[in-house]
Amino acid sequence: MSVATRNGASPVDAPVTPPRVVRQRRVRPGLLGLAVLLIALGGLGSAFAVTSVRATGSYLAVARAVEVGSVVSADDLVSVQVAGGQGLDPVPAAKLTDVVGMRAAVSLAPGSLLTMAQLTDDPLLGPGQQQLALGLRAAQVPAPKLRPGDEVLLVSTPSNDNGNVSSSGVTRFAATVTDAVSTDGRDEVVVYLALGVRDVPAVVALAAQDRIAVVLTRAA
Repeated sequence: MSVATRNGASPVDAPVTPPRVVRQRRVRPGLLGLAVLLIALGGLGSAFAVTSVRATGSYLAVARAVEVGSVVSADDLVSVQVAGGQGLDPVPAAKLTDVVGMRAAVSLAPGSLLTMAQLTDDPLLGPGQQQLALGLRAAQVPAPKLRPGDEVLLVSTPSNDNGNVSSSGVTRFAATVTDAVSTDGRDEVVVYLALGVRDVPAVVALAAQDRIAVVLTRAA
């Protein structure tokens, strides 16, 4: 026991304050687990951000509209910087020379990333087909603009305005448009068609007599 003195008098007994016991705070296991989870998620977020930055690269995008079946040129494409690109599988800009000269398997919209699935090396001329060019007046073209891949029907017309031709005497030839070009300063459209080899002679003869009508059966 401690002894206290007062004014030089004899020692007097005095109470001593007991030391304070600091109570340890109890850590809840649930809160500890939550903290560990938040730290882990933060690390994953940082790793994802670093991965995205590292995945940034130069890819090919469509600079102007390319119709289905048309040949892709270097002017149709532009190099862009893209970060990530998960699930897109765009064509790297370094492969520009590989895709130039291929045909568009689908219509390519400006501003979209180019993928190999949108391109094809398959020729529009199938087995047993030949290509034929027909010069048509604008009024004879069955659509405002024919596109590669459009399917048409070539129908023979009467030999003269007074001729009576029944439907049984009309001949029909199925063909596919490979290209269509409007001539400058002339009311004429040159349509390139792929059709069966055996039909070519008859179509050439009818075209020479200006006896062919073109019907669009399916647009590409």
